[in-house]
Amino acid sequence: MLKTAVTEMLGIEHPIVQGGMMHVGRAELASAVSNAGGLGILTALTQPTPEDLSKEIARCREMTDKPFGVNITLLPTINPVPYDEYAQAAIEGGIKIIETAGRSPEPFMPAFKAAGIKVIHKCTSVRHALKAEKIGCDMVSIDGFECAGHPGEDDIPGLVLIPCAANVLKIPMIASGGFGDGRGLAAALALGADGINMGTRFVATQEAPVHENVKQRMVEASELDTSLIFRTLRNTARVFKNSIAEKVVEIEALPGDTDFKDLQPLVAGVKGREVLDKGDLEYGIWTAGMVVGLIKDIPTCDDLIKTIMADAEEIISARLGGMVR
Repeated sequence: MLKTAVTEMLGIEHPIVQGGMMHVGRAELASAVSNAGGLGILTALTQPTPEDLSKEIARCREMTDKPFGVNITLLPTINPVPYDEYAQAAIEGGIKIIETAGRSPEPFMPAFKAAGIKVIHKCTSVRHALKAEKIGCDMVSIDGFECAGHPGEDDIPGLVLIPCAANVLKIPMIASGGFGDGRGLAAALALGADGINMGTRFVATQEAPVHENVKQRMVEASELDTSLIFRTLRNTARVFKNSIAEKVVEIEALPGDTDFKDLQPLVAGVKGREVLDKGDLEYGIWTAGMVVGLIKDIPTCDDLIKTIMADAEEIISARLGGMVR
């Protein structure tokens, strides 16, 4: 068993956190991860309203008696989002761990702290991690360039970003982006992190509320099967490579400035949700990290976490330990 600052602070058995994922972070997956000894995360904005989030928290609590958290991603949106109400729903639902991402969570920190909530802020740079530490976040999750979703604009992979952050941070750190097995966990700990965050890998599990076509395509994929879109808009996103993603890249490569209006019909979130729900892999885009190249099966969350922990412990105690003379 591995005991780290992450397991101690969050009250979990294993230093593995399930990333908040739009349309995927629901009670079925979050409870399965938590029951397996990791930290499951509900994604607030997957729920249409704050009231629906309250119901999802209650539903998750019926499925696990272990700690789980809520992700609140603070990003510019086409339609205004009542972030204050989502945050209040999490507080009133008794949530004690909140993962924030996107903009700074500073406006919400007084309410979170008053409720005794541990705040994990997801960052894509050392400077943002230091700001999160300064405003009182309890932990940061550092996203390397390999990650799904928005990796930032610095393009620094985890092998460099994680130890750079470890050099200057005083609060615990979770490594995110490219992690999916015991080798990754052992490496993250060696680089100075206290645990790992996995999003893409948890999509390809039996409990993930995602169509089997999506899961099977991820098993078949290589590390080359992701695309970077929105580069010209300086809002880079890593998504699974399909005809829609390639069309977006083509439009962005045209001479002149890219107008988001030209891309919007292709990348609408409702189309991405249809992919995940109905399994038409060319209907829209969905986020996926480079770790798809390491996914070779669709296990239960319990089996996945057990395998990761056993492999990491063997690497640390036997393989690496055996090299020391």
